[in-house]
Amino acid sequence: MEKSSYSIVEMGRAAVSALQGREKGRGKNAKQFTWVLLLRAHRAAGCVAAAKKRLELRQSLSGDGDKVLFRFIKGFLALSLATLLVEIVAHWKGWHFQGPLLPLPETEEIKSWMHAAYLSWLSFRSDYIASPIQSLSSFCVVLFIIQSLDRTVLCLGCLWIKLKGIKPTIDSDPFKSDDPESPTNITPWFLFRFQCAMRGSAICQFDWPRDRLLVQVLDDSDDESIMQLIRGEVAKWSQRGVNIVYRHRLVRTGYKAGNLKSAMSCDYVKEYEFVAIFDADFQPNRDFLTQTIPHFQGDPELGLVQARWSFVNKDENLLTRLQNVNLCFHFEVEQQVNGVFLNFFGFNGTAGVWRRKALEESGGWLERTTVEDMDIAVRAHLCGWKFIFLNDVKVLCELPECYEAYRKQQHRWHSGRCSSSAYVPTWKKANLILLFFLLRKLILPFYSFTLFCVILPLTMFVPEAELPPWVICYIPFFMSFLNILPAPRSFPFIVPYLLFENTMSVTKFHAMVSGLFQLGSSYEWIVTKKAGRSSEPDLLAAAERESKLLTQQQLHRGASESELAKLNEQRIYRKELFLALLLLTAAVRSLLSAQGIHFYFLLFQGISFLLVGLDLVGEQIT
Repeated sequence: MEKSSYSIVEMGRAAVSALQGREKGRGKNAKQFTWVLLLRAHRAAGCVAAAKKRLELRQSLSGDGDKVLFRFIKGFLALSLATLLVEIVAHWKGWHFQGPLLPLPETEEIKSWMHAAYLSWLSFRSDYIASPIQSLSSFCVVLFIIQSLDRTVLCLGCLWIKLKGIKPTIDSDPFKSDDPESPTNITPWFLFRFQCAMRGSAICQFDWPRDRLLVQVLDDSDDESIMQLIRGEVAKWSQRGVNIVYRHRLVRTGYKAGNLKSAMSCDYVKEYEFVAIFDADFQPNRDFLTQTIPHFQGDPELGLVQARWSFVNKDENLLTRLQNVNLCFHFEVEQQVNGVFLNFFGFNGTAGVWRRKALEESGGWLERTTVEDMDIAVRAHLCGWKFIFLNDVKVLCELPECYEAYRKQQHRWHSGRCSSSAYVPTWKKANLILLFFLLRKLILPFYSFTLFCVILPLTMFVPEAELPPWVICYIPFFMSFLNILPAPRSFPFIVPYLLFENTMSVTKFHAMVSGLFQLGSSYEWIVTKKAGRSSEPDLLAAAERESKLLTQQQLHRGASESELAKLNEQRIYRKELFLALLLLTAAVRSLLSAQGIHFYFLLFQGISFLLVGLDLVGEQIT
């Protein structure tokens, strides 16, 4: 160890070989044993330093709203730990009371000044703290009941649709007409965001006359190797007779909306009547256009036909299974019911066909929000256009497999919805304000975070403001049961689904606040990283062709870039970790009051936050 030329790796190998060479009965050399211990301590210190660097990196990249929320959670945790310590001392000395309505002892029964201070705290807590907490609790419970009734009504509507066999139908088959002009001109716009252009091969093979088909590959990437790969793929399909155009913007403003707006401004687009949009990881079937376009025939007020998503990696890990539950309910229940009874729902941003006239009359794609799909859908609905959702037409895609990608995706979706500045007149479309915006976009993340992450722990330390068991357990379990009905294979995951949804309420609440107050993160667009499983054969072939080039590029990366890549492999989420400690602290406090249901809920919810905070949910995608 005195030789400075030895590296840590060489020292580790030497120590292991030295220890393995000893016979079983002989004692270990003291210097070698100390050597191994020092190596273990060095590695442990390295792990601690790496965790500290990750925390510092996340703190430097977090916005003002994230810092305020984290300070609130951290202060709440410190106050809870101090209160728990007081309660433990009081319980140990016999001052603890099982119920909040028991009378306080008389003056002659007070044993010491500590006992008197604790009784003063009980009186102050009952007179001044319990009342506002109970009022906020009642308000959140009312919101919880309203939102639960809305979910129940949606499920009843879905049941009615299934019993009556209601679904969009086509009055006549336009493809059997003798008129050669019957297949109306269509422009499928293939929106390219990430990975390689070979995912557009499915779009180039649509069952549609090629002289009436234009494929636009919209690329906003800044990687020259990817751009060359896309150009080569576009040239290949162009040689096969496909009318395909590659567009790459030099000024990449407005994110996806800006890209679509730029593509819409092309003169040749005006020759086409319909626009189909697909994200890079979507693989539609060859008959997608023949299943969607006929719905526009004979209905000049129809502006959008939306298809359902189907996921190639829904069983990949626990995170993808839980996402599948959410999205199955979204498509099977929310989209289908709203489409049948209201002729309106939120455009999903991909796997849909728009009438070009509807886009133009609604003002086109605007760059004011990161959720351009919802923005254009609201404006088109206000202009009188109708929407149709096809639950039987499914387009294959994939789900994010790591929590970091899923978390950023949910933050962008929820903050963009709240920051959208679309003008909605109350006298014209009241259902948009009450149901689409207020109830499903604002109330849900607010009450979910406030009720289960703030009020519930508070009631453990202020038992005068108590949450009934039906709010904690029975109704949430019933609502989770309803949410999981469209995905019956996921019933074994009903408890993890309930806990994970409460865990995600932190991200959604932060996104809602960022959007409402126009914070910087509400306008942040981060591409959702995916594993590329929707077209694995194409990706494997591309990887084999480009392996040498990628290897050379990786060898020339700087040290700082490699360090950032290592930090991105494993993340620590501060808010989730501190909330885990908060809920576990409240669970310990509930043991003193013998509250069974509250204890188990807080315990398992705290463990759920802990797993998410340590990034142990989903795959690590680098």
